Amino acid sequence: MIIVIRPNTSREKVEEVIAEVEKLGYDARPIFGTNQTVVAAIGDERTHHTLESLNVLPQVEQVMRVQKRYKLVSRESHPDNSVVSVDGIEIGGAKFSMMAGPCSVENEEQLLMTAHAVKKAGATILRGGAYKPRTSPYEFQGLGKEGLRLLQVAKDETGLKIITEVLSERDVEHVAQTADILQIGARNSQNFQLLIEAAKSGKPILLKRGLSERIEEWLLAAEYILSYGNPNVLLCERGIRTFETYTRNTLDLVAVAIAKRESHLPVIVDPSQGCGRADLVRILCRGAVAMGADGLLIEVHPNPAEALSDGQQQVDFNSFDQLMQELPPILKAVGREL
Repeated sequence: MIIVIRPNTSREKVEEVIAEVEKLGYDARPIFGTNQTVVAAIGDERTHHTLESLNVLPQVEQVMRVQKRYKLVSRESHPDNSVVSVDGIEIGGAKFSMMAGPCSVENEEQLLMTAHAVKKAGATILRGGAYKPRTSPYEFQGLGKEGLRLLQVAKDETGLKIITEVLSERDVEHVAQTADILQIGARNSQNFQLLIEAAKSGKPILLKRGLSERIEEWLLAAEYILSYGNPNVLLCERGIRTFETYTRNTLDLVAVAIAKRESHLPVIVDPSQGCGRADLVRILCRGAVAMGADGLLIEVHPNPAEALSDGQQQVDFNSFDQLMQELPPILKAVGREL
């Protein structure tokens, strides 16, 4: 860390800062300027006591961090792109991954119709919520274990891999029996006990960015999973809450580029949650590909107008087919393929 001393501070006051730095286990290297002094604190910031507490000293103007707080997810420790294997399907490699399906599992007919449709169009992973976190307690909360049973039926019938959300650490074990990928939703993105329990399952984990979560916090949440021995993490940008009301959320495609630069983990984009409008989904998918995303997570429903949850943001089968026809030229331009 770098400790910036206020201008015209006496040598005696600088020595007080140096003494505190050394007391906390760092090697202090002062650099004296004409009007201002800085103290470089040499030591591993990830294992030593943080020096940010030195801001309480009146002679300290600022304490600046040098090392990144997320060690395992950063490119500093892993320069090459990681590839996550989902039972033989690679995510993060040369091929672009398509995950599609209904927001909620509603019944067997709806799920199987959707599973067959998205597979025919080219998707390899079926999304579907068995447990649904809803803002209102009176809204459809999902079918729970019956939803998981139906997902297993769809998996057996189509061969598609399954991604579904887990809401609580007590549910991890039985959700993992069906799911090939455990999804951690935006509301749970900093539920650290859930992250730890999901990590222990050994299953690949898709970690959605929180509604108002900074990119550093998102990456630190991923660090929890890796630090508990599970390297199979997919980062998912799904829109953030801003002052804009035209869309449900604001899809932050800049975060995709930053996450790809800062981290070696694959990055997935959820355009359905990202805007909350079915008419914008295909446009945002094209943008996500151009920004370097490794895959898409799209909500698809046989009849969105009749959906029990979030019908306004789910595309129908025809729109999904059109999207799958639009993407190959863009993917080719960025060196990827479906």
